[in-house]
Amino acid sequence: MLSPSSYPSRLKYVSLVVLVLQTTSLVLTMRYSRTLKEDGPRYLASSAVVSAEVLKILACTLFVFRENSFSVRAMKQLLKEEIVNKPVETLKLAIPAGIYTLQNNLLYVALSNLDAATYQITYQLKILTTALFSVSMLGKRLGLYQWLSLLFLMAGVTLVQWPTDSEGDSEQKILSAGSQFVGLMTVLMACVSSGFAGVYFEKILKETKQSLWIRNIELGLFGLVFGFLGMIVYDGQRVKQWGIFQGYNTITCAVVFLQAAGGLVIAMVIKYADNILKGFATSLSIILSALISYFLLQDFNPTRVFFLGAVLVIAATFLYGHERRPANGSTIAV
Repeated sequence: MLSPSSYPSRLKYVSLVVLVLQTTSLVLTMRYSRTLKEDGPRYLASSAVVSAEVLKILACTLFVFRENSFSVRAMKQLLKEEIVNKPVETLKLAIPAGIYTLQNNLLYVALSNLDAATYQITYQLKILTTALFSVSMLGKRLGLYQWLSLLFLMAGVTLVQWPTDSEGDSEQKILSAGSQFVGLMTVLMACVSSGFAGVYFEKILKETKQSLWIRNIELGLFGLVFGFLGMIVYDGQRVKQWGIFQGYNTITCAVVFLQAAGGLVIAMVIKYADNILKGFATSLSIILSALISYFLLQDFNPTRVFFLGAVLVIAATFLYGHERRPANGSTIAV
């Protein structure tokens, strides 16, 4: 049996493994679901985002219910005091919720136009945006290793996106280039939104004493509203014609479940692990995504330039979490 002192250490590695599996599975499953040819209509990305928010709210409510000794009355009282009776604090979550909703929709567009491995590498630019927003909004300082890691990151992403010669007619090349450009732009927008929303949410958490699950419920409620409005505005006609759950199948349900689990997994990692272990998880998920995308999905043909860029990005991920132990003990969460 494990001793009580070894239990937190064990949870660190459990959270690491779970984060690796969740990140890798979500990217590959989402990519497969968006490229799979169906006889009927394809599922709506906006609908999947709404469904994921509902699942997150239910899961967080269950955690709150458990923390209150499975008492319905105590849970209702807590939710009323923390959410209904504090409207100003609750409304602060509307900003990151709206940005997260936009980001989730952008990721579907990105994975519809990029292979899984290229997406994973490029999406690591969120480390850069998170660092910049942390410096500007939280007044944090970066050490020498962190600035070097950001340079490695930019060089690695540039190499990953470096154009290569390929066979095929010119029209196919133009279409492919256009698709990759759309995918790249949406990933960059997702990186900016991820950095700002993450730092803004961190700022809110440090200024209040509410539990992480309560905050996630508030985020989920606003995300549900914004996601539903976005679905009506952009996909209203398709929803009216085919319904909200059009094109749903086993793969779609898996995507929704994994996306909903993402927020809970990150909460577990933040609670039990640290930035170094999170860097391990991120880097390992990149490697796994590339290997699985190459051997199973067969939609990715890596080149030497891509591998060099991938190595630089992975090295930057490790380097970024290597230093940064200031006197006040604070670290930058990415």
